[in-house]
Amino acid sequence: MSQPSEPSDFRPTPKDKPMPLEQARARIVDAITPIRAYERVPLQAALHRVLAETVVSDIDVPGADNSSMDGYGYAAADLAKEGGALKIVGESLAGHPYVDALGAGECVRIMTGAVVPAGVDTVVMQENTHAEGDRLVVEQRPKPGSNIRAAGEDIAAGATVLTAGCYLRPADIAVLASVGVSEVCVVRRPRVAFFSTGDELRPIDGPIKPGEIYDSNRHGLAALLNELGMEGIDLGVVGDSPDALRGAFEKAAVYDAVVTSGGVSVGAADFVLDVLGERGSVDFWRVAIKPGKPLAFGTLGSARFFGLPGNPVSTAVTFIQLVRPALVRMAGGHPAVPVRLDLPTLADLRKSPGRENFLRARLVTTDGGRLAVDPIDHQGSGVMRSMSTADCFIVLPAAQNDVPAGEIVTVEPFAQTIWGHPVD
Repeated sequence: MSQPSEPSDFRPTPKDKPMPLEQARARIVDAITPIRAYERVPLQAALHRVLAETVVSDIDVPGADNSSMDGYGYAAADLAKEGGALKIVGESLAGHPYVDALGAGECVRIMTGAVVPAGVDTVVMQENTHAEGDRLVVEQRPKPGSNIRAAGEDIAAGATVLTAGCYLRPADIAVLASVGVSEVCVVRRPRVAFFSTGDELRPIDGPIKPGEIYDSNRHGLAALLNELGMEGIDLGVVGDSPDALRGAFEKAAVYDAVVTSGGVSVGAADFVLDVLGERGSVDFWRVAIKPGKPLAFGTLGSARFFGLPGNPVSTAVTFIQLVRPALVRMAGGHPAVPVRLDLPTLADLRKSPGRENFLRARLVTTDGGRLAVDPIDHQGSGVMRSMSTADCFIVLPAAQNDVPAGEIVTVEPFAQTIWGHPVD
């Protein structure tokens, strides 16, 4: 990964100017070095891994011309000579081909996927025929060449199947299996240490006292990392003290990345930035988005460090917008450009210029059958239910003012293609 970091003299102040989101994202992704460690895994274990090698097919898929229909195979020119009637001389089944070449005026019954015998150039659907003993009458003739899948039509021998850097989805696994690949070389999963900070946090399997809260952020981060296919290392809850953070940072510094929540502002109990400045380096710590302005990006030992804000919605938003693309790159993949839609909002939106806003919302279908977006009522950064009940963000630019109902806004669905395809 990165080179071990040297302590810096970074000192955050409330006057530090927040960085625009796009600039922050580009700066983070550009700073990430993809992992160069690989392993071979069975194909059954390769789902959601990043391919480390380009796979070239040794075979044609399909391996021979075959039928795309249940029906009868014949030579189109021969049928014209015979006046629409042919002699049935056998059958070709999937896995059990008809091995002889057809003679003049002959045809074979053929099933979907079965090899097309020599002399056959057309297959007619059985629904368009009727048989009288060994005599076939073609009632509706297809165009010559119909209903035959050519050898190599899907993949030709020598063709590139998938390129290095491809994130393997279910369809990719099936394609690799179709060319006989039983194992693949993939990038090692990034090892990401994560922990929450805060004296008020308690485990979710016990009682809480006044002033205490359950530690939800750590479980949310674990789920986000698992969704990405990362190897998450849970370091638990760390108290609000420099010594506790120093100990946690020492444990975390050996991994590929570190993600924390809480303690990255400049309050009396916020020590993450100070300790990171002692033990590593801080690149920047404020991003012009709402929710989620305080975010620390830097280096700790050999790990890239992401200090996320403590409010639960802020944690989720900053992970999605800034950490996720960085980890995709770290894993050897290519971060996909977010898909965004232009849709009318069904409610007024309050907005002050200054920061790019990510409002939680739901995609809905209006009475007229058109797609629109309906913002969630409670938009506070501490209202995690607004993320749970939403399925998209309304993205309002930094310079935007209030938006009246009915206006077109930019919408970013939660369901996204996170991993882009390699660039040729």
